[in-house]
This record gives sequence, structure tokens and C-alpha cells, in this order.
Amino acid sequence: MRNQPKYSFFKNTGYAISGLMDLIKTETSFKIELLIVIVLIPVIFYVDVPSTQKILMFISLMGMLIAEAINSAIERVVDLVTLEHHIMAKRAKDVGSSVVFLSIMVFVVTWIMILIMKI
Repeated sequence: MRNQPKYSFFKNTGYAISGLMDLIKTETSFKIELLIVIVLIPVIFYVDVPSTQKILMFISLMGMLIAEAINSAIERVVDLVTLEHHIMAKRAKDVGSSVVFLSIMVFVVTWIMILIMKI
């Protein structure tokens, strides 16, 4: 049997907001990336590019936050399982970090390509 309560849209939304608040309170990397998102979202509205490119810019920004949240979840589960140094724990955490790195690369390349095409 799964350790999961019966589905409730409002309760599940509350869990999601609770998780988001915890990320903001405890994860420095998430705070930095959230600040980048807050600063750059107005740029999306200001830059004169087609709507499809604006959507790509937005998705690449949000992908960075999503990747950081996934990485934090992986790190927390690994730390829950073992606080001892273990090669598999390191590998799991490294893979989580690579998800963040790849999402940042997608963000940077997307924004550079769209802004360079604008020039």
C-alpha cells in the first residue's frame, strides 16, 4: 500500500506551494535562479520578437527552476537514505546537478540565439 492520502486538488496544491516555499527558504541556488527569472520575465515582454520565441524564452527560464527543484528533491532523498559517503549517493547527486547544468545551457543558448537573431 502506498503512503499517499486520497487525491484532493486543494490539498495537493497546498503541498506544492509548501514545497515551493521550502525551496525558497532553504535552497540558495533556487533563490538565485528565481531572482534571474524575476529579472528576465519583464525582458520577455519588452523584446520585440514573435510570440513563439517569447514562449521559448519563458519555457527555458522555467525549465531552470524545474531542474533545480528536481535536483533538490534528489539530494534530499539521498540524504534521507544515507548521510555516509557512498559512491551511488554521489552519482545520484551528480546526475541531479547535471540536470540543472543542462537546463541552464538550454536557457543560455535559447536566449542568445533569439537575441542574436533580433540584432
